[in-house]
Amino acid sequence: MKTTHNILFQDSQDLKEIPSESVDLVVTSPPYPMIEMWDEMFSRQNPEIQGALAYGDGMHAYALIHEILDAVWDEVFRVLKNGRFACINIGDATRTVNGNFCLYPNHARILTHLLKIGLSVLPDILWRKQANTPNKFMGSGMLPAGAYVTLEHEYILIVRKGLKREFKTEAEKANRRESALFWEERNVWYSDVWMDIKGTEQKLPKAMSRLRSAAFPFDLAYRLINMYSVKGDMILDPFLGTGTTTAAAMTSGRNSIGVEIDKGFQQVICSVAHHGVDFSNDYLHNRLLRHYAFVENRIQKSGQLKYTNKYYGCPVVTSQEQFILLNGLKEIHTRGDNTFDVVYSTKPQTWNFDQPLEVANSHKMKPHTKPFQLSILDTQ
Repeated sequence: MKTTHNILFQDSQDLKEIPSESVDLVVTSPPYPMIEMWDEMFSRQNPEIQGALAYGDGMHAYALIHEILDAVWDEVFRVLKNGRFACINIGDATRTVNGNFCLYPNHARILTHLLKIGLSVLPDILWRKQANTPNKFMGSGMLPAGAYVTLEHEYILIVRKGLKREFKTEAEKANRRESALFWEERNVWYSDVWMDIKGTEQKLPKAMSRLRSAAFPFDLAYRLINMYSVKGDMILDPFLGTGTTTAAAMTSGRNSIGVEIDKGFQQVICSVAHHGVDFSNDYLHNRLLRHYAFVENRIQKSGQLKYTNKYYGCPVVTSQEQFILLNGLKEIHTRGDNTFDVVYSTKPQTWNFDQPLEVANSHKMKPHTKPFQLSILDTQ
């Protein structure tokens, strides 16, 4: 098993290098319009934006910025295959322009354009980011009619091109089964409110044009990729930033294309190759540990489970989980043209499970030797 990951340093408003209907899933988090840290980047693409902000016309600047993003969403529609999804992490913005404090509803503006170009809008996810401050006083504090609510959530917009995806051949169905989620993951991941993922702020080298990145957490990208694609699919991120989506695609056994307008991120993105194997395998290992802790706890409370996973010999709740297979990474080869080839292991990777489990401890369970073997393996 092998996947390929290409990085394109260019503007995402024109993705002519990517053929029409060649992408299986888009996962991205664009720069948020009307967040001050992105003003310079958007103004370089359209100098009228800087003029509107200087003149104090926030709504005009807001409209001009979204015209830039509209061109990207048009390209997303073109490259997506029928029946495939796009997941867009976007936050609204609050800002005072010319003495007027208001909210700029980025998620609503983007949804309006996605509907206009023909995408079907599905129920979205509210990412409820954990606040860092215990006491939050906004506006007039305790005095009424002058305060405003705190903005501590972002949106994950989910849209689909065309009708429902079909898996027709036996090979397609088998791959879908191997790409399945554990029962307990499905119950959390397909909830419409996510509160278990923390936001991240990454410190970047001073030479870069941006001092911090809006890249969303690895857990968020990994979760969306596993929810809305299968192994071997092509994932696109038109606002790659520090390369989170590329790393998540590698870990998930998917191919990917990442597009980033700022070549200053090249060093950060390419560093994924230096740590990708160990990081991905540790992440997959921990995913299995979390499943093990869950089933142990469930068995203690409710008795033995009916089904067993074919590859790991561990109990699972449903018959659809019997063929889940997590492919461990063996090597990442870097090409000179910002392309990475990932080779997945052909032999089982096992760990010593006789040691106490941190995951088990976090579930208030007594760790003990496991009655089944867990490993990440690749049967290809």
